[in-house]
Amino acid sequence: MKYEQYKKLAPAALGKVKADIVFENCKTVDVFTGEVVKGNVAVKDGVILGVSKSVKGKKHVDLKGAYIAPGFIDAHLHLESTMVSPAELVGTAAKYGTTTFIVDPHEACNVSGADGVNYILDQTEKSPANVFVMLPSCVPATDIDDNGCMFAANDMYPFVGNPRILGLGEVMDSEAVLNADPRMFAKFALFDHLTIDGHAPFLGNRMLSAYKLAGVDTDHEASSFEYALEEVRRGIHVHVREGSAAHNLEDIVSGIVKTGIDTEHFSFCTDDKHIEDIIREGHIVYNVRKAVELGLDPIKAIKMATINTAKCYGIKHLGAIAPGYQADFVIFNNLKSFKILDVYHKGKSLKETEEPKPKKCPAALKKTVRIGKLTEADFALPIKSAKTHVIGMEARQITTKDILKAFPKTDNFVPHDGYLKIAAVERHHQTGKIGVAVTKGYGIKGGAIASSVSHDSHNIIVIGDNDRDIALAVNEIARVQGGYTVVQNGKVYETLPLPIMGLMTDVGFEEVDKKLKKMKDKAYKMGVSKDFDPFITLSFMALTVIPELRVTPRGLYQVSATSRGFIK
Repeated sequence: MKYEQYKKLAPAALGKVKADIVFENCKTVDVFTGEVVKGNVAVKDGVILGVSKSVKGKKHVDLKGAYIAPGFIDAHLHLESTMVSPAELVGTAAKYGTTTFIVDPHEACNVSGADGVNYILDQTEKSPANVFVMLPSCVPATDIDDNGCMFAANDMYPFVGNPRILGLGEVMDSEAVLNADPRMFAKFALFDHLTIDGHAPFLGNRMLSAYKLAGVDTDHEASSFEYALEEVRRGIHVHVREGSAAHNLEDIVSGIVKTGIDTEHFSFCTDDKHIEDIIREGHIVYNVRKAVELGLDPIKAIKMATINTAKCYGIKHLGAIAPGYQADFVIFNNLKSFKILDVYHKGKSLKETEEPKPKKCPAALKKTVRIGKLTEADFALPIKSAKTHVIGMEARQITTKDILKAFPKTDNFVPHDGYLKIAAVERHHQTGKIGVAVTKGYGIKGGAIASSVSHDSHNIIVIGDNDRDIALAVNEIARVQGGYTVVQNGKVYETLPLPIMGLMTDVGFEEVDKKLKKMKDKAYKMGVSKDFDPFITLSFMALTVIPELRVTPRGLYQVSATSRGFIK
């Protein structure tokens, strides 16, 4: 704490002057000792003075026996993936107890480079919560991706030293790390004193050790307890993810409960969670509640949502209720249902805080879809081999399986029996690249669904059971300059425009939620499996760092622990 601030706060801590506000008759969760302490919490100038049974304040708030814990922290998320403006997402999620967000803007950066990063920083500068940024490390995600911009070490340098930049974002290109690519290690060098996030969903033991050796500190891609355990044993801090598409919490937390291992190196994150799911379930509080339902000690769950994450990222003033910590609180009824009663940021109730209006989006960020008009012929898929590699989409996961299937040889594959066409269309530089493949598991009949949200390069991805509707869906996305669309029997059923970089909208979440629900309901009626979020799951089918098969504008790409490359 700086000297001038201490001089101002110390007299109140010593009881010589009154605190600004005192929270009394409460049960305080102590994340250092694991106790629940009965006492009063004193705050001045948005800073906690201490927990005491006897303290006087200018204002007293009677919590009537409720629990008070540090505000929750989301260890890893992409604000762009929520579709609404960053400020609106933060303001909404904060009401559910998340007062700190550690964001990786690599979606915006992949489309618009440094301008995309600055957009996220500017839009969240005055949010009613703490928003920190990890600089995207892999833009593009790999050397074979067709994205909008490059973001190399020299592009990162102007951001170094910004107090809101906590380190280097998820290192998705594990090959670059393991092969000691100097371009990757130039980025590592900029942040060797800060936290470096990982992205390692399938590395073998030796490779995982080498990955950690390079300096990677965290990972949010563990989908099983066994893999998470191997990571933690190597000193990698695991962010347990529970979002809209990937649901890893049950397996990992169940393993923690069964084995009784230490939870100090585990945190919670959402990664990608749509706003309608936040409204229905809550944000990080949902992770806490679900973990407790699985048998995890409530205090350990709260620590995973607070101090564990703060320590991981070196945020010394957040994550606890103790002297000198920022007065970010979540107040709830009990240690089981965790019903949120109130949320405080810097000592002020969010119920009494006026949300700032979003800043205007730069015009250049609203003109990012650049393709010519496409026809049915552009999506022709010849079958020439005895067996075809099919992308097997997996329920409730973003991983896929490589299925070999014998189809009759033809100049153009016709979807049938649940086998669909999926395609990725390059949309940044008008290259004309279109990759087409076969997929199974999604289930749509009589139409197509397309999206410009397509991790991580964010080209247009489309899936359907006929070429006419596939072409129509892609052209519709181009018309509205990005978004989601559902096409049925040669007609556009509904479109949700996402004109900000093809990723976000600047209309209110109520309108987004209403339209998205309508489109999801339609997708399910058209046969899409209830095991998938129709749009989020689709958005990951081009991500070339997740096993086993992906479709890219250059063609079908294989991703495995032993091999990577395009399938001819």
